[in-house]
Amino acid sequence: MPTKLVLDLGATYSWVNCDDYISSTYQHVPCNSSIANSLSAYGCEDICDGPPGPNCANNSFLFLLDKPLETVHYKKVNSLNDALVDYLALLNNLGSLSSIDNFIFSCARTGFLKGLAKGVTGLASLGNSNLSIPVQINKAFSSSPNCFAMCLSGSISQPGVALFGSKGPYNFLHGIDLSKSLLYTPLIFNPLGRDSDPNTHRLSPEYYVGLTAIKVNGKMVAFNKALLAIDDQSGSGGTRISTLVPYTKLQSSIYKAFTLAFLKEAASSAFNLTTTKPVKPFRVCYPAGAVKTTQMGPAVPLIELVLDRQDVVWKMFGSNSMVRVTKKSVDLWCLGVVDGGTIDGPSIVIGGLQLEDNLLQFDLQSKKLGFSSSILSKGTKCADYKFPTRKV
Repeated sequence: MPTKLVLDLGATYSWVNCDDYISSTYQHVPCNSSIANSLSAYGCEDICDGPPGPNCANNSFLFLLDKPLETVHYKKVNSLNDALVDYLALLNNLGSLSSIDNFIFSCARTGFLKGLAKGVTGLASLGNSNLSIPVQINKAFSSSPNCFAMCLSGSISQPGVALFGSKGPYNFLHGIDLSKSLLYTPLIFNPLGRDSDPNTHRLSPEYYVGLTAIKVNGKMVAFNKALLAIDDQSGSGGTRISTLVPYTKLQSSIYKAFTLAFLKEAASSAFNLTTTKPVKPFRVCYPAGAVKTTQMGPAVPLIELVLDRQDVVWKMFGSNSMVRVTKKSVDLWCLGVVDGGTIDGPSIVIGGLQLEDNLLQFDLQSKKLGFSSSILSKGTKCADYKFPTRKV
């Protein structure tokens, strides 16, 4: 059954709405089985008190479901859900389907879909976890590298691509192999982040990078650099990458320094932009007619994230920094970075807008991130991936 899932870079395991789950091949995970013993101990359903099905079985291992976007009313929606094993099939580079016959995931109830994209029936875990899709694929196809890449489309009508078990080539239209133009920086894992367990030394499945500085139009932004490190007592601080946050969030003091720098450079003679009344959740907006358009999107100051070395820089042009807002009589370009407040967590969360039309390679074996910056600069986009022709 074709299934639409939200991609989550920070989830421990995948889940699917089992209220509408149709399969003749699924199996529950018995509580004392070898699979259950290899998983984190959440619970066991000794006796099912409802009709038998994916959501209910005797002697069935349970997951405590992690809801990514909105708070769930647990009196109405059960947070403990059955673990299942079933087939997962994905298109391979030969144009046929490759399947994993022992894919482990969790059931969920319809209430967990609230706030997710229309048509979505669950969540695909891409985190650094033994139960994530890339790691389970690597176990099933051990000769393939423990690595995955994703390229999120900037188009609402054309899909991007996620590639598992491959370090390249990543072939796009016009004969462009993006695996040859990646920069690399170490991946960092938070010992006190989401789904971590200090008692068993299990790290959070979320992906952090070692940001050291931010530049706007080539000029350094001044702020407290101590916020860029992960605090070893609380787990707060650092820079995380997230597919679930639509726009990059900055801790309040970083946000203030960053927006002041952006406003100053945008008002300079190079851009000559004057702000107008903003539209929530944004605080910096410009009349769309005053902003020139380039191959890289709106002509605004370049944002650079300096990572572990001065020459390892993630560049964000207008296509990844600005949001077009058109409603009623309003037509604006707004800076797609928001104030995260005094975040009890990462100081910076790099969000979905900033990931669009960027190729990211997560090498879980070498613990490093490969990134392309905007591939619009190479005359291609994520929707231009050369998908293999599906064989019947």
